[in-house]
Amino acid sequence: MPSHARPNHPLHGPLPILAACALWGTTGTAGSFAPASAPAIAVGSAGLVVGGLLLLLTGIGAGAREVLATADRRLLLLGSATVAGYALAFYPAVARTGVAVATTVALATAPIVLGVRARPALTLTAVLGCALLVLGGATGDTRIDPLGVALAVVAGLSYAAYSAVCAHLISLGHPSRAVVGVVFGGASALVLPVLLLAGVSWIASTAGLAVVAHLAVLTTFLSYLLFGYGLRRTTAAAATTLTLAEPAVAAVLGVVVVGERLPWVSWAGMAVLAVALAALTRAPRTPETITTG
Repeated sequence: MPSHARPNHPLHGPLPILAACALWGTTGTAGSFAPASAPAIAVGSAGLVVGGLLLLLTGIGAGAREVLATADRRLLLLGSATVAGYALAFYPAVARTGVAVATTVALATAPIVLGVRARPALTLTAVLGCALLVLGGATGDTRIDPLGVALAVVAGLSYAAYSAVCAHLISLGHPSRAVVGVVFGGASALVLPVLLLAGVSWIASTAGLAVVAHLAVLTTFLSYLLFGYGLRRTTAAAATTLTLAEPAVAAVLGVVVVGERLPWVSWAGMAVLAVALAALTRAPRTPETITTG
């Protein structure tokens, strides 16, 4: 597969990843419209099953068969397992310890694991801003559940591993759409039994269909296509730090759509996070080898 060196530019890496984060940030608002009878793990699993299938179908036309034939299948399996692990760990974490704590722990874990050594100042500043944003808006009844926190850490580690695996495979010359399609197709198959056991009757309702369609098409299919494209020209460490933009989007949607109010600490955290992310997108990087296709 042909390759050539190309200077880095925000449109070639950071901005597609930030666009993916904006879509991920709608997950909580969309999930709040799911029927009351839908278990949290079922909602997340349904979005991954359908969205993963869409990504696989897209990947077939982009070289998924070649990826299956030539890529290290152990890495592909690890990628699928970590994608499934994120979904299966994060939603129970939210149910046990709340959105604020689970989101902060999960989203901060991946950048700390991958990004501190690469860009310690920017990474730690972004993590601090994320913590202020999310925890600053937590109410007095926020609960810290040890198992919930542990599950959130597992979700964060799973996400870090997925990012590293996909970035490595893409850096070897495999097309990003094909890699993402194979990995998410495998994750879809892994999560399907969980969805069937959790129950699918709620999907037949209008609200259920709308929520699954949103999670599958926007927060899984389109967002991970953008994320995979961004990984072609952005390191896994930088990409996972950029994903800290997700809670900022979620917070703004909570204010605009749901009518929530954020304290000044949260707004300050959002400002700190914005500065760190802006610096990360502008930070000079050594030109990398870019694959076509």
